[in-house]
Amino acid sequence: MTTAYPRKPDPYARDFPAALTVRPAAPPVAADELGALCPTGALSAAEDGTARLDRGRCILCRRCVHTRPDVFAEAPGAETAVTAPAALVVPETDEDEAALRSVRARLAARTALFRRSLHIRHVDAGSDGSEEWEIAALTNPVYDIHRLGLFMTASPRHADVLIVTGAGARGMAAPLRRTYEATAQPVVVIAAGADACSGGMWADTYATHCGIGALLDVDIWVPGSPPSPFSLLQALLLATGRLGGKPSRTTAPARPGPAADEGGTR
Repeated sequence: MTTAYPRKPDPYARDFPAALTVRPAAPPVAADELGALCPTGALSAAEDGTARLDRGRCILCRRCVHTRPDVFAEAPGAETAVTAPAALVVPETDEDEAALRSVRARLAARTALFRRSLHIRHVDAGSDGSEEWEIAALTNPVYDIHRLGLFMTASPRHADVLIVTGAGARGMAAPLRRTYEATAQPVVVIAAGADACSGGMWADTYATHCGIGALLDVDIWVPGSPPSPFSLLQALLLATGRLGGKPSRTTAPARPGPAADEGGTR
C-alpha cells in the first residue's frame, strides 16, 4: 500500500494533474480576457500577448481550461514545489534560471544539517481546512513519511521545518512570528497551498494578507488548492536536500484538448 516515492517513481504522482499550464504555441490572448477568466488574477499577458499563469495564485477552478482549452491545460505531475516565487509562473523565462540556481544553492547549504531526521511543525494562518487534510494524509499508510525520517511535532522548539497554511490572517501575524522565533535556526519555511502562496481568493482583505510571504521569509512554495500530498512530500524532501530544487515543470497537457498537440537533529 505504501508508495515507494522518491526511491521509485509513483504512477499517481507522475500522472495526477496537480497544476495547470499554458500550452506550447498557444495563440495570443488579450489581457482583459485573461483578467475575466480568473477570479484570483493568476493570469496575465506578456508583451507579445503570450499568456502567463501564476500557479501561486491559481486555485485550480479550471475556468480557464474550460473556456480556452486552446491556451490552457492540466499539467500532469505532482512535483510542483519550487524554491522561489518566480518559478511558480509558467511558461518559465530563461532569465529566471540563474537566480533560481542561486536560491537552490543557498537552500542546499542551509539544509545540509537536515540529514535523516526532520521534525515538522504545522501552523494554520487562516486556512480553509483543505490543506490540513492533505498534511494529515502524509502520515497515513499510503505516504507514511515516517519511513523517510520525517515526523510531525507539536512544539516549534523541536521543529526543523514550519509548514504554514492559510492566507495570512492578520490576527495570526504575531503568533506566526512568535512560532518562527521559537524554532531552532536554521529553519525552513514552507508555504503550503495557494492561500499561503498568494492569499488566493482572500488576498489583501481586512482580515488577511496576500499569503504569508510578507510575514515570514519563505524557502519553499507549494501551489495548489489544496496541494497534493505528493507535492507536500516533494517540498519536505527539498528541505532535507534529497531532491534537486527544480521540479519538472512540463508544459505538455495531461489530456489533449480540442486544439492540442499535445535532516538531522542539530
